Amino acid sequence: MKTFKNITFVLASALSGFTLHAQQDPMYTHYMYNTLMVNPGYAGSRDAITVTALHRSQWVDFKGAPIVQSLTLHSPLKNDHFGLGLAVMNDKIGSSNKTSVFADFAYRMTLTKKSKLALGISAGANIFQANLNSLQIGDQNDPAFQNNINNKITPNFGAGIYYSRERFYAGVSVPYLVQNNISKIDLSNGTTLIGKEQRHYFFIAGAVFNLSENVAFKPTTFVKVTAAAPIQGDVTASFIFMKKLLVGAMVRTGDAFGGLIGFNITEQLHLGYSFDWSYGLKTGKYNQGSHEVILRYDFLTFDKKQIHSPRHF
Repeated sequence: MKTFKNITFVLASALSGFTLHAQQDPMYTHYMYNTLMVNPGYAGSRDAITVTALHRSQWVDFKGAPIVQSLTLHSPLKNDHFGLGLAVMNDKIGSSNKTSVFADFAYRMTLTKKSKLALGISAGANIFQANLNSLQIGDQNDPAFQNNINNKITPNFGAGIYYSRERFYAGVSVPYLVQNNISKIDLSNGTTLIGKEQRHYFFIAGAVFNLSENVAFKPTTFVKVTAAAPIQGDVTASFIFMKKLLVGAMVRTGDAFGGLIGFNITEQLHLGYSFDWSYGLKTGKYNQGSHEVILRYDFLTFDKKQIHSPRHF
């Protein structure tokens, strides 16, 4: 049991950024529906007031495994060139917890009759908490783990570019431009550096191809780059039937493979579920896979225009 707890600690440290440099941002199988969490240039791009809620339980039955919830809200303004958004995320891994709140702004330019380019910025803060003295480590007297981190606030901002057409999109973004140090004050030992917020670079792209009147093919990808970690890419291939039902498969390089299913309950309401199984980590033998649920709703725009159907992205 002690060995298992130590594994959990090392895993939590790597994922949350404590003492190790690794990918810190949560992963999403439904990245193509949770785009505002990835790129602020997406704000207002659906030409509707859009609310998206997501819950992810990763590595079920593995103690201390990540659990993520996110909620985004975005909309175009009456001036169609501007979009505003709000993104809230809670990420719990082991004894650590990060809550982020960011406001997004996008300036949207019409390139041609069928294409747009948006420049986005975001600003907000991450709030860290960690119950460090509850961890089982090799050296129980290590001063870095004697005191907890309570509501450590690190302001940050990000930027993104988002290009879109009716059946294609692509974007690049850097959600956190500032690489804040995560430290805590110990009155007896001074300031202790626990970790650092790593700068991540994201690339997203997707397209839709009509195979027949009732079947469409939707490939998407999400590539993540950060220092001292392998480049990781998600590749998803989905089929859309009758403009209602989506069935797809995904692979995440060096990590997982799985499937997803979605249903357009109405033209405004979409419900999706995914399951993925880790294959690249030794943790695969200790967990029962990862589950993710997403719900998205499009309200009417300010001028009461109807939702464009279908909205692919």
